[in-house]
Amino acid sequence: MMHVEVWGGAGEHGRSCYWLGNERCSVVLDCGVKREGLGEYPLIDASRVAALDAVFLSHAHEDHSIAIPWLYSLGYTGVVWTTRITAEQLPGYYTSWGNYIHQQGGELPYTHEQLASVRYAFIEEAAAPLEWFEITPTLKACWGRSGHMLGSIWIMLELEGKRVFYSGDYSEDSFLLETDSPLLVELESSWDGAIVDAAYSTDTEEQNTKLEHLYAEAKHTLSANGLLLLPVPVCGRGQELLLLMAQHFPEVPIRVEQELLEAMKLMLQHPSWLQNGMAATLAEALSSHRYVSIRSDEERQCLLQEDIASRRAAIWFTTDGMMQSTKAQWYYSMLRHNPNNGILITGHVAKGTIAQRLLSLPDEISGCRLRAIRYKIHQGLPDVRRMSQSIRSTFKLLVHAPKRDTDLLLQQLEAEGEQGLLSVQPGARIVL
Repeated sequence: MMHVEVWGGAGEHGRSCYWLGNERCSVVLDCGVKREGLGEYPLIDASRVAALDAVFLSHAHEDHSIAIPWLYSLGYTGVVWTTRITAEQLPGYYTSWGNYIHQQGGELPYTHEQLASVRYAFIEEAAAPLEWFEITPTLKACWGRSGHMLGSIWIMLELEGKRVFYSGDYSEDSFLLETDSPLLVELESSWDGAIVDAAYSTDTEEQNTKLEHLYAEAKHTLSANGLLLLPVPVCGRGQELLLLMAQHFPEVPIRVEQELLEAMKLMLQHPSWLQNGMAATLAEALSSHRYVSIRSDEERQCLLQEDIASRRAAIWFTTDGMMQSTKAQWYYSMLRHNPNNGILITGHVAKGTIAQRLLSLPDEISGCRLRAIRYKIHQGLPDVRRMSQSIRSTFKLLVHAPKRDTDLLLQQLEAEGEQGLLSVQPGARIVL
């Protein structure tokens, strides 16, 4: 009997991992981690790993990718189906995760040799977006761009005649990245199951409203000649926020860690992932000298001290959205002595992280103004509603948010008449 096992990612934010199969054939969708404590890994059933027919990776972010080498340590010998640009980004994420585990005094569940043994098959070379292709006689796949980050995809699978849709991390709100609607795939019948990104649960705010809040908070700091720090992931919302802040605050200097600009250059090298006209926008931004690139510890220290001494407003972008890195914490140590300075957290904050602890403090204790204003790169209630109404499926598993939040979303949608919605936790088993 074909079924789905939730090894992680449902009823929580992080360690996305889903097993789909029966006793004859099986696959895994994503295999990520959760940045809490010594690192939380999926609830992998080791007895099933060696028999896997394929592994699929939706994108490079650590909560979807980092535990993949563990599958190889448990006996998997096949390939990981993903996009070429995702595979090219992964080494940086593996290094970052290894550094985090080392700082926490933990150990990785795989060796460097097992990490090096991971083999990739590039899905865009097997078929164009929205087109089906055969992997084995019992397994077919289809994919499309999901709009979450460079290289991110959603995946449709047909396994022994059973069809399942996996949204990965899905967003139609990016102004840089293109999204392929899964509704454009021609289907002869309904789906047997769907796993749907519902990370923002009952949040109803659209992106434009969130940006208004973000700009207002930034203006509060900059108008007081404060320094504004935005910690962001290396690749993802950071590049969009770089462009938006430059457009909205044209007179304010912007200082950027070199890794973020390199990621912007990487986007420019892959125009097929961008919306029409955005390659030109990126090229213009990179050639405009609008951003001051920070390439070393010495440059970072000297320029920040100059900004502090001159009491001039400036916007700073650094990597690590949860502020776990030594570098991000150094920034806080420098900014905390002036209440006019501000730090804007624009994404998910895991329990126990530095960002979470700082956000819980009053301004008079933290020393500067810390605020969390979400920049939308996942689905909220209106988006989940649209996807749920559009996809004909026996069940729709809502994932990527804490169980309590997912339950509230499910209750709201069921009250509107939606059917077949599921809210579960890791360890759940769903029969197709």
